[in-house]
Amino acid sequence: MTIKVRLSLQFTLLVTVILLFFSVLVYYFSYTSQVAKFRRSLFDSARNTATLFINVEEIDSLLLNKIQQSTVSWEREELALTDSAFNLIYGNNLQYLSDSSTFENYARESVNYFSIREKDGVCYKHSYGNRTYFVYAMAFDRSRSENLEELKRFLFWSIIISISLSVILSYLFSKRAIKPISKIIKNVKEINSYKLGTRLDEGARKDEIDQLAITFNEMLSNLEIAFRNQEDFVSNASHQLRTPLAVMIGESDYILSHEQKKEEYVTHIARLFNDLKNMNTLLNSLLELAQINRSDNINLMPTRLDELIFNAIQQTKSKYPGRRIIPKIQYPENENDLIVSVNSGLLSMAFSNIIDNACKFSDDDVTVEFEILNDLIKVIISDKGIGIPAEEIENVFLPFNRGSNARFKSGYGIGLALVKRIIDLHDAKINVISSEEAGTKFELTFKRVR
Repeated sequence: MTIKVRLSLQFTLLVTVILLFFSVLVYYFSYTSQVAKFRRSLFDSARNTATLFINVEEIDSLLLNKIQQSTVSWEREELALTDSAFNLIYGNNLQYLSDSSTFENYARESVNYFSIREKDGVCYKHSYGNRTYFVYAMAFDRSRSENLEELKRFLFWSIIISISLSVILSYLFSKRAIKPISKIIKNVKEINSYKLGTRLDEGARKDEIDQLAITFNEMLSNLEIAFRNQEDFVSNASHQLRTPLAVMIGESDYILSHEQKKEEYVTHIARLFNDLKNMNTLLNSLLELAQINRSDNINLMPTRLDELIFNAIQQTKSKYPGRRIIPKIQYPENENDLIVSVNSGLLSMAFSNIIDNACKFSDDDVTVEFEILNDLIKVIISDKGIGIPAEEIENVFLPFNRGSNARFKSGYGIGLALVKRIIDLHDAKINVISSEEAGTKFELTFKRVR
């Protein structure tokens, strides 16, 4: 069942329930209003009868009977007058009031309304002098019966016509309401892996359908990034692995096709071993880059930033044992001012990569400084190495990008791409200041945890 049909049926059902509810209310209030009006008329008739027959001495039962016959207002009207012992004093056209037990059953209060079958009645207690009388009046309200029957027919056909109109109008309304969704479905069907750059119309960005389009566009953006990262990974991996694999194949083929001395075999195998180590390093870097690019959600915990810096310094010193890495930290009065919300594993990797680059491209000391600026902490890592050409600074964080003056140093150009991605995941900022032969300075800015 389509949404249009379902909405149409639900709307029709709702309209039907509302119409039935209000029809019952209309019928009920009309019924009670007419019953109350008829009973008031019966009461007036009973009271007038008592006044004429009891209070006016000149009127006897014969005259009252003539008066009643000439003033009959209702169909099959009955009138009865009894004393306090329920002995009949006067009766006119008696049917249901012919039984003395009826008099006793309904003589309970000064005025008591009752119904017997199709007739409504009233019992009126009348006092005159020291004596008490009971006046009974009953009649069939044909006008009410006909009015209610006509009202039922009117309500029935009103409901039928209203339901029919609601079916047609609700279908047209639901069709119009679903039209934007149908348009979205049509546009989505045209999107594939080659058209991930396509975006849906977001309209005024106010209603739920616009929000659906916005959410879908955000999903498309994430998918586009994921596909781009996958393509970059495949492209970079194939580009970077092709050369070392070709060298290793050529080296292996040379060893197998030429008989050599033991020393030569050892030399060639050492070269293969070194190539394998380099390839292992490259693969690990590629996998780390792909892993970080795959997700935007990382677990963050309050951590002291100075501890991460010292861990990164110790790791780098184990690789460059003779190098001086100088931390310059002016500790605040409250040591909690150094706490930031980070993923310690990823951020340690980022610091290690930057410090490792500083040691690799500089023979002088490397410094790590801290600056606390209100709600921010700035970490500055500086070296006095070969620097980065000015025209190449903007590309320094691209994967596999290496400076034109860094070709003589080992590496694959992945480290700084990892650093940039990690810093972005922490909603932090990184800035590079460098000039050739003067050194490089990396400034990383984090938000402090209050």
